[in-house]
Amino acid sequence: MPELDVTNRFVLDYAFRHGGRVLDYGCGAGRLVAAGRARNLDIFGTDVFYGGSTTLHDAAPLVAAGHVREMLPPEHRIPFPDATFDLVVNNQVMEHVEDLDAVLAEIHRVLKPGGAALSVFPSIDVWREGHIGIPFSHWFPKGSRLRLWFTWALRDAGLGTWKDQAPTPRQWAIDKLAWIDLWTRYRTRAEIFAAYDRHFHPNRLREEEYIIYRLLDHPTPSRRALARAMQTPLVAAPAKALFRKLAFLVIESRKINSETGSNGRP
Repeated sequence: MPELDVTNRFVLDYAFRHGGRVLDYGCGAGRLVAAGRARNLDIFGTDVFYGGSTTLHDAAPLVAAGHVREMLPPEHRIPFPDATFDLVVNNQVMEHVEDLDAVLAEIHRVLKPGGAALSVFPSIDVWREGHIGIPFSHWFPKGSRLRLWFTWALRDAGLGTWKDQAPTPRQWAIDKLAWIDLWTRYRTRAEIFAAYDRHFHPNRLREEEYIIYRLLDHPTPSRRALARAMQTPLVAAPAKALFRKLAFLVIESRKINSETGSNGRP
């Protein structure tokens, strides 16, 4: 199995540090689940496995072992009982869900009291549309002719991802814009936090942890120096603000213990 990318490694490291039983919500082919289980982490995965994706086929061994389960129709219910998990993680998933409140309610349901969720995904104000690699392409109105011209021009200039999936830059732009219109639901940070606050408390942004992790993933003297600098507010605040524009949010959420009225931590 290929090595996990740095973001999945960060999520896996977080899961090990948190401990307990873990669910990867939107697990895709199950690479995070397989990597965690190879290191004796009690981790499971679930996904909708939407049409046109090969991930269900790729996850077949994990499905056969019961470690990955398909979400249940008709509303993508998580196929586990209430209060099953200590931690639910999701990586680049929430920008694809139609009903964020319904998803968060399901995650809340399967979390134990005092459990946590770690969500890694972009808001609408991210500069680069990460799925097709064209900056600002998700800011234009859907169906806009200007958006097509803009995306086409930048693809013709060499930008973009999965460039071999269309015969011409124009067709690539048409296909990729149709894909993000069909499969992505970008929201403002205010909308995101309003939804999270309806289901969890507290919700905290943790981008500095990810930045430090990434700097130390392949440490050099300069990277170590930047990681130390990230522990000071003077550097951390602008670095986090810029990171949210370039990449994504990292949200740590807690399920309140209904019996004690606390988040389960001392």
